[in-house]
Amino acid sequence: MAGLLFYISADTARGTDLRTDNSLLRLSDVIRQRSTQNQQAQAELSDLQGQVDALAKGRGQSPAEADRLTVLQQEAGLQALQGPGLTVTLNDAPPNATARLPGIPAPGVNDLVIHQQDIQAVVNALWRGGAEGIQVMDQRLISTSAVRCVGNTLLLQGRVYSPPYVIKAVGKTDRLRSAVNADPTIANYLQYVEAYGLGWKLQESNDLAVPGYTGTVDLRTASGQ
Repeated sequence: MAGLLFYISADTARGTDLRTDNSLLRLSDVIRQRSTQNQQAQAELSDLQGQVDALAKGRGQSPAEADRLTVLQQEAGLQALQGPGLTVTLNDAPPNATARLPGIPAPGVNDLVIHQQDIQAVVNALWRGGAEGIQVMDQRLISTSAVRCVGNTLLLQGRVYSPPYVIKAVGKTDRLRSAVNADPTIANYLQYVEAYGLGWKLQESNDLAVPGYTGTVDLRTASGQ
């Protein structure tokens, strides 16, 4: 039987490796490939939106119409923001991390990496703290933005990111910091920071800049109750 199995495998493979067929990309490879394509498409879209804005301004809008358009763009997150704010950085624990406190059990794999709920907790706390605008990595968040993780990578608006994850928020720093300190999910995360060495950095700035959103704002589907 063993000889028959060896013969079948050799005949099927015909000199190739059956377990590592290069024609079968891993899911992570496909996601990263799509992420690169989405990044290129987003850059093209941003350029086209700039041309549309220039043409709209050239049509001779009244001052009231121009002011109204500016307000709407700001509310939608399409305008860049600059002012005081906070920067929060989350990172996986160092390789081969072990428990740093006596009596703490040895960490499992999931104890040493950033999870979707960790990023969501920071973003939601900053919104509750009155953030005027939030940037995750190099992208501005808007009302339709969704923070999702695929494995140990972040999937945001069609693009993939790896840790460390940098989150910036423009707003009143005292309110933002208070909201972060009061969040129970973040408090739980900080216990893992102390126990296993997960990365956590909170920085305050008097002059923080976040870009305007440059992706599409069209809604494909919606439902209401």
